[in-house]
Amino acid sequence: MSEIAEKAAERTWFENAARAGQFASGCVHILIAYIILRLAFGGGGNADQSGALGIFAESAGGRIALWLAVIVFAALALWRIVEAILGPHPGESRPSNSHGDEDTGWTDRAKALGLAAVYIAFAYSAAQFALGHGQSSGQQNAGLSARLMGSTGGKALLVVVGLVVIAIGGYHIYKGATRRFLDDLKRGGDSPLIVWSGVIGYVAKGAALTGAGVLVIVAAVRADPAKATGIDGAVKTLAGLPAGQLLLVLAAFGIAAYGFYSFVMARHARM
Repeated sequence: MSEIAEKAAERTWFENAARAGQFASGCVHILIAYIILRLAFGGGGNADQSGALGIFAESAGGRIALWLAVIVFAALALWRIVEAILGPHPGESRPSNSHGDEDTGWTDRAKALGLAAVYIAFAYSAAQFALGHGQSSGQQNAGLSARLMGSTGGKALLVVVGLVVIAIGGYHIYKGATRRFLDDLKRGGDSPLIVWSGVIGYVAKGAALTGAGVLVIVAAVRADPAKATGIDGAVKTLAGLPAGQLLLVLAAFGIAAYGFYSFVMARHARM
């Protein structure tokens, strides 16, 4: 298995396809930011990947763009699987300068597997929209939550899922605040603009994930599956808070920063 992974990591086309996946992720996050901004000023939409992919589906040539997204998201997922097998940055022929100490053990491999699952989900969602079967992520989450709430074990599982999502969100905030994301970049990819886009983007994405995790736990405790609507629900919760419009604008800015940082990763990521 490791030999196959090593040979795959040596293929330039594979690395380029994975980098294109980072660019596609940036496009998705920019569109999510646009939807959040629209919500801030009274518009509608789902502030998650399903809402962003829905915009692609409605545009001219959108189906072609969605199928391309399927390919590059799948490539990025496979690259993360290779990382899970070989360790971080399998495409590097020799260690490059790092901005800090790296954990090259099982923690990084587990994170790579987690990211692979995320991009597999992105590829699946893009394929569903390309086929005309796209569905709101919030509806899917609520439907799954409703089925799980039919048993005590299902409710317990939802609480665990919520805690995991909160932990992932907390890690994003930590990674942004401590600038550990710089370890993922090649030398030359750490200009002030890039650094601040990473800081703001990771913290904003982490806050959104943390909010989504909290809502999953609230849904399980209250037996209300409508609460478990993911990032879209977390964002829309802001609208009901004091200064909700300002909070939504700030959230849009933060998610847009994460999208910009994804563009940076497409070019400067250590692969």
